[in-house]
Amino acid sequence: MASIPPDAQQSTLPPPTGLPFDARQPDSDTIRLYPLSNYTFGTKEAQPEEDPSVKDRLRRLEEHYAQHGMRRTCEAVLVCHEHNHPHVLMLQIANAFFKLPGDYLPPDQDELPAFKNRLNDRLAPTGSLSTRAPTAESQDWDIHSTLAQWYRPNFETFMYPYLPPHTTRPKECKKLYLIRLPPGKVLSVPKNMKLLAVPLFELYDNTARYGPQLSALPHYLSRYRWEFVDEEGKVVAWTPGGSVDERVGTKVLAGGEKAAGDEEVRGEE
Repeated sequence: MASIPPDAQQSTLPPPTGLPFDARQPDSDTIRLYPLSNYTFGTKEAQPEEDPSVKDRLRRLEEHYAQHGMRRTCEAVLVCHEHNHPHVLMLQIANAFFKLPGDYLPPDQDELPAFKNRLNDRLAPTGSLSTRAPTAESQDWDIHSTLAQWYRPNFETFMYPYLPPHTTRPKECKKLYLIRLPPGKVLSVPKNMKLLAVPLFELYDNTARYGPQLSALPHYLSRYRWEFVDEEGKVVAWTPGGSVDERVGTKVLAGGEKAAGDEEVRGEE
């Protein structure tokens, strides 16, 4: 008996309506980047991952699809600079894999408000750090533009930056949004995770360490013109700029509670 193709496992629910891809495209492609020293980083209570393994994560995806249809996921690309080179902020979980801040969205909530709630869960300050945020506006998330859209056609780890042919009901759609970081932003990471600042040259063509999604970030970000601002607020450099400063490298900004059973470091699929 012939097996049923994975894409034939169709949900009875129609795909949820999302924002069109160009809904957040910018009028201007010049982005100002502020130095790491302009920001405050701290830690807060641990947030254990819901899925202890990839198998468990895919099983939960199947349950979500059966109840709600395609799952929506949004992740944030937060960029600052160190020695006039762009760095992407990302999380390292259990010293095992890297991922961008964000998560899957509740099926009954609008995309952008739900995405901002997810970012607050991961990165909003608590305790004494929250008092350093002078206004509510300074803690809002300035979503600038849509960088990419990835699809998971089956209940597997593979995702693609396009909708594969003959796939009418993808199981998950992941969007990457560029978010502008204003100077003075306060970020707090769960203490069982690390918040890293990873330079673009470290990500580029490095799928073995960071996976296909994260290693593609330099390609996505190359469309922008970057202005590098110093601590006094003056534009001191811009892309393409000069050679990379030898002091540039990945920096651990906060977090990093040691976890038992650490796995090989890898990027999230």
